[in-house]
Amino acid sequence: MSLEPVIRQFDVRDSEAVIELWKECGLIVPWNHPQRDIERKLKEQPEGFLVAEVEGRIVASVMAGYDGHRGWVNYLAVDPGWQRRGYGRMMMDAVEAYLFDRGAPKVQLQIRESNAEVIAFYEAIGYKNDHVVSFGKRLEEDPKWKQL
Repeated sequence: MSLEPVIRQFDVRDSEAVIELWKECGLIVPWNHPQRDIERKLKEQPEGFLVAEVEGRIVASVMAGYDGHRGWVNYLAVDPGWQRRGYGRMMMDAVEAYLFDRGAPKVQLQIRESNAEVIAFYEAIGYKNDHVVSFGKRLEEDPKWKQL
């Protein structure tokens, strides 16, 4: 049986459930503190932070933002028990529409090279490897996140 999710904007009361979802999906790394990432997103384009609910339970999340040049997607997560039902595609459709409405001509995202399953998902929905090298520099160190 396939239940239709309700996709809505994130609410701060969703924080605990979303962080647990990210943990279940392996998205949390020690150098990115999830609560701080949520707080940062709520200060910048909070309408681009979406969750999907099924019968009151958060089963998916995604963050998106537009920097004036490209749209960016982060933290797409679908509860492992709810995967392969089209929820990831629905979340991406929602953020792509959000970014398009803001004027973004292209969407960018980053995937760890070792995450073959996620790479296959994005390829299946039309994303391509741009064959670029991603560089980063931390301007602020978060306290190390310890997964429980």
